[in-house]
Amino acid sequence: MPRFVLCTLGDLLLDVIVRLQQPLEPGTDATAETRTGAGGQAANVAAWAAALGAEARFVGKRGDDPAATLAAGELARLGVTVFGPVALGRNGVVVSIVGEAGERAMASDRGVAPTLSADELEPAWFEGATHLHLSGYSLMSSPIDGAAARAAGLIRAGGGAVSVDLASWKVIAEFGADRLRRVLRELGPELVFANEEERAEIGPGAAFEATWVLKRGAAGAAIERDGERSDFPAVPTEVVDTTGAGDAFAAGYLVGGVELALETAARCVASLGATP
Repeated sequence: MPRFVLCTLGDLLLDVIVRLQQPLEPGTDATAETRTGAGGQAANVAAWAAALGAEARFVGKRGDDPAATLAAGELARLGVTVFGPVALGRNGVVVSIVGEAGERAMASDRGVAPTLSADELEPAWFEGATHLHLSGYSLMSSPIDGAAARAAGLIRAGGGAVSVDLASWKVIAEFGADRLRRVLRELGPELVFANEEERAEIGPGAAFEATWVLKRGAAGAAIERDGERSDFPAVPTEVVDTTGAGDAFAAGYLVGGVELALETAARCVASLGATP
């Protein structure tokens, strides 16, 4: 069997996780546990894939500030090869506020990441890669959408496959479901990851040959292909923080299928933070 070599394209952000131990109140302090490290959908998937034994590469644009240095260093420490230009400007930061039950809300600043353009890609970054995983955010902003399309072409030229994670239902609503369906039909990914809200937002009109992998949280997962659906239960675990669970699931699926995906998601939510 050929070695699985995963390349992801998207954002490398500084992830700031804040797990509240008391409710926030205006004008006073609240006790919290925090974690800082690499983040961003594409970076998280690469980190988990590396932890599961795959060769993992990340491609994206980052800033020239301390946040970028910290995030890139942490991703490399986790076993991911980091590619992409460094630009003048701030790196992206995402702040996740985690409640007592593990639910989270995020405030995201993507910094320079969406400005990655197709002509900034180096074909050598993709040589030997067997799979390209694209963050949905990279399909719904420009010029990084052009970089995503070129990367898909480079991977396919080498005989590799492409997958997409749809990202956020709110981003899809703002971008336009019809518009995203056209993008996906042109890209033609073999796999599309989505949660149920994202699948509902994009609607039934995304008619192209793909396997849909639905991330259902505590309800487990479902796989839809050619009008047929198979459901799989979640792996029981204690939920500490749901940040990055979908990215861990995607990495597990790409490396080893749905059972490894569910096991990896359970491992992710059992600790604070989005990376291993």
